[in-house]
Amino acid sequence: MAACFADLFTFPLDTAKVRLQVQGENQVAQAAHSIQYRGVLGTILTMVRTEGPRSLYNGLVAGLQRQMGFASIRIGLYDSVKQFYTPKGSDHSSITTRILAGCTTGAMAVTCAQPTDVVKVRFQASVHLGPRSDRKYSGTMDAYRTIAREEGVRGLWKGTLPNITRNAIVNCGEMVTYDIIKEKLLDYHLFTDNFPCHFVSAFGAGFCATVVASPVDVVKTRYMNSPPGQYHSPLDCMLKMVAHEGPTAFYKGFTPSFLRLGSWNVVMFVTYEQLKRALMKVQMLRESPF
Repeated sequence: MAACFADLFTFPLDTAKVRLQVQGENQVAQAAHSIQYRGVLGTILTMVRTEGPRSLYNGLVAGLQRQMGFASIRIGLYDSVKQFYTPKGSDHSSITTRILAGCTTGAMAVTCAQPTDVVKVRFQASVHLGPRSDRKYSGTMDAYRTIAREEGVRGLWKGTLPNITRNAIVNCGEMVTYDIIKEKLLDYHLFTDNFPCHFVSAFGAGFCATVVASPVDVVKTRYMNSPPGQYHSPLDCMLKMVAHEGPTAFYKGFTPSFLRLGSWNVVMFVTYEQLKRALMKVQMLRESPF
């Protein structure tokens, strides 16, 4: 629930990030008729002007479907997997244990939710310039069927390897950083376990995750959005990016990525902590004999 709420709040930033990341590819350049996106606000305003406000939420249904499975696994199972990896008798989990737990739940989540991510990126990257503009997919379910029919079932899992790499890194950056920052803030009595503590921890987690994951995120987005045959592998995609656009291409869309991940983490973790607390109170009331 918290992840879906965060997606609703930050989805336009995610769409802007995707448009900036794929900018420079032949397919998008031809479809957009030389439309150039400049910065986060410029991208959002250009999309609203040329495609309408609804374009900012292209792929939202697939995005919410993704979070229902993806967040449930990578966030919901993190504490359980961390405890599983923690040696018996140990009071605290080491950083290595937390990183291992983050990588494990991140990889598990991608394996299950990859088709929803492919469809989400396809919708976000598609450009529609008016009512006569061709739409490849009539809806979310049609996108699943069309991709499976034209590219095979494997097409729905396109880019799984870079996505596993990306989300293992992101999960470590988010969950492990959030876990450590929150723990230190409480240990040093800088905050109590309340909103300011959750806000600072989530903001730090979002920044850390963006810095370490941005290069893999760009390669993942390009590869998943590419037509069959454009790239032979994620490595081929990465090498062509460097050859044609230089190493700075790995940080295309960094600002919207940070704005999106930072705000997404703040909304998600704050909502998650409040929901968890509320559900625990409900459970205690049910178990109370009075």
